[in-house]
Amino acid sequence: MPKIVALFLLILTNVGFAQNALPLIPQPKELIQKEGNFTLNRGTLILIGNSESDNEIKLFNQFLKTSYGFELMTTDNSKSPLNTIQIQVENPKKDQSGEYELKVINSQILISAKGNIGLFYAFQTLQQLLPIEKENEVKIPCLEIKDEPKYAWRGMHLDVGRHFFPKEFIKKYIDYLAMYKMNTFHWHLTEDQGWRIEIKKYPKLTEVGAWRKGSMVGHYNDQKFDDKKYGGFYTQEEIKEIVAYAKSRHITVVPEIEMPGHSQAALAAYPELSCTGGPFEVATQWGVLDDVYCSKEATFEFLQNVLIEVLDLFPSEYIHIGGDESPKTRWKNCAHCQALIKKEGLKDEHELQSYFIRRIEKFLNAKGRQIIGWDEILEGGLAPNAAVMSWRGTEGGIAAAKQKHKVVMTPGSHCYFDHYQGEPKNEPVAIGGYTTVEKVYSFEPTPKDLTSEEAKYIMGAQGNVWTEYMNTPEHVEYMIMPRMAALAEVVWGTSDVTKYQSFQNRLIRHFSVYDKKGINYSRAIFEVTSKVSPSEKGDEVVFTLKSANTGIHFTTDGTNPTANSKKYKEPISVTKNQTVKAAYFENGKQKSAVIEKPFFITKSTGKKISLVNQPHENYGIGGPFTLVDGMRGNMEKYGRDWIGFWGKDLEATIDLGKKQSVSKVTMDVLTNDGSWIHYPKFIEVLVSNDGKSFQSVKKVPAEEIRTMKGIVIIEFDKQKTKYIKVIAPNAGKIPDGKPGAGSDCWLFVDEIMVE
Repeated sequence: MPKIVALFLLILTNVGFAQNALPLIPQPKELIQKEGNFTLNRGTLILIGNSESDNEIKLFNQFLKTSYGFELMTTDNSKSPLNTIQIQVENPKKDQSGEYELKVINSQILISAKGNIGLFYAFQTLQQLLPIEKENEVKIPCLEIKDEPKYAWRGMHLDVGRHFFPKEFIKKYIDYLAMYKMNTFHWHLTEDQGWRIEIKKYPKLTEVGAWRKGSMVGHYNDQKFDDKKYGGFYTQEEIKEIVAYAKSRHITVVPEIEMPGHSQAALAAYPELSCTGGPFEVATQWGVLDDVYCSKEATFEFLQNVLIEVLDLFPSEYIHIGGDESPKTRWKNCAHCQALIKKEGLKDEHELQSYFIRRIEKFLNAKGRQIIGWDEILEGGLAPNAAVMSWRGTEGGIAAAKQKHKVVMTPGSHCYFDHYQGEPKNEPVAIGGYTTVEKVYSFEPTPKDLTSEEAKYIMGAQGNVWTEYMNTPEHVEYMIMPRMAALAEVVWGTSDVTKYQSFQNRLIRHFSVYDKKGINYSRAIFEVTSKVSPSEKGDEVVFTLKSANTGIHFTTDGTNPTANSKKYKEPISVTKNQTVKAAYFENGKQKSAVIEKPFFITKSTGKKISLVNQPHENYGIGGPFTLVDGMRGNMEKYGRDWIGFWGKDLEATIDLGKKQSVSKVTMDVLTNDGSWIHYPKFIEVLVSNDGKSFQSVKKVPAEEIRTMKGIVIIEFDKQKTKYIKVIAPNAGKIPDGKPGAGSDCWLFVDEIMVE
């Protein structure tokens, strides 16, 4: 029986921090700390060189009033520079760089900025330097800062289609962006499940399309629904108010009007815009639906009229037109669409989608605007001036940049904040995945594959918040905080993956700010966690530590740990099937959720494993070793213990180290239509003594995999072998009638257990 060594750790290994570490996020580009402090009080004056920066000063005074109960007087004339904040802005209205300098000395604060954006960012930095507790006199440490952002697009997205959030929360969301110097709010306003923007020419869009008769309850897999009418929309006056609110904080609101897919709410209101004529209901289930806009003149007239009103509300350069997850099922069977394909000399339905997007782009370009869409708009040929938002990994963004198109990177692997951020068992239900604060912080928006010239097309990155499983503002806050802070430092351009501990120490100090503001943030960063890797011996698995912590207690008998349980001091040896539980304690009190790791020890555990195809970056934590690490993935919550292949097959070879008798292989696979995850076509087990010539010993067809509900037990005549190969071909393209029809299937697999 191979030995397993488990090392459990607390990601946060030291909740203390150096007293001189300033809690600034994002970290400034240049920072020099000095001796002493400046004392800000009711008598401090703000000296201004002109009156074109009133908005930024007003917002700073609002912060002081809320936090400390006083505001500062402003003047353009002072006999003494003592106890003043002196402001100098070169080009208040025109400069967009965000560049600023901040100097704090004992007698005064000096702010110089290229424009009002830079001044606003200087004030945000200053606010982070102020103490959290209310005081009459505020001490600010002396320092010098020179700062500016690296990326032009530093954004956060919010889906209000699946769940609607009131105007007041949208403003709060914008405040959170402003706090971290982010400058783009991507507002996802239309969906299958709800149309959220008032369009006066088409009142049914909100009379009908903004309301559904019920919603999914629990996870998509459960297929449970309530019968509560649900919906809401933003009036044009409310939108104008929100856009102005964002503008005052130097945040651009980019609206998204989905097309040609994700349009069932609009079709419920105006079924004549479909290929079939309906009737339709606003969707109650999540996923990808077959009914999309029909490619006919009436549709283009409708969308152009909608966009005319959208343009009047949103002054942004870019208008997001979606373009993702648009099934071609209806187009394939639509006489009009097929006639248009023939008339325009198009190759297929993918080129028809490209034609559709080009029509919309031409219209928007004529209005002085640009389109941006999800990376599916690359399929069939990219519209001439389109920008691409790369979500299915970074490949789409790389391809677009090489074609000299602007790109916003937002891969699911690092930027999807609807994924689990802690141990899935301890988290509220999520779509899947596992994206920790540390993983977000490790993201690099500019791929190494690009030349320096191609890299210029990377505008930046953003975090995406899809709300299928978030039905309250508090839940949205929990999913974005504190991951947004990590992304903010990434897109500012000052993140350093080698100094994650420094970022973490700064981040923890922000939790007090969240508490004061009443933000419902995740504390998953405090969880005890583990990393699995093979031992040098090749017959063990080891949970390797990044650093130690003395506050971890654990059990191996299945009970929950207490402050009196065994204290973690060294690797925990696991020599049999058992469950290790651990938690972090401080002063006798439990500070983290319990992490639970059941171990299943077989002949393949800890052995060398190789894959022909590597797992997708979105679902590849742990890599191939995940399949032999002794831990089985949770069938209900596919987080970090699963690996996923998008459109690719699993072909895994395990080296048992020596010839052994084997007669059974067990492997877990997932299915989830709504997430495009499908069982493989079959699973085949092969054996070999030289690692080159393999002989098949058993093949299990898809029907049996379904019968076994993904826990696939493969028994065969006893074999003496050194190598085991497991092949599981991807199901291929998603068939018509299924969510995501025509797209590649996902294949999710976990532990391969050999007995």
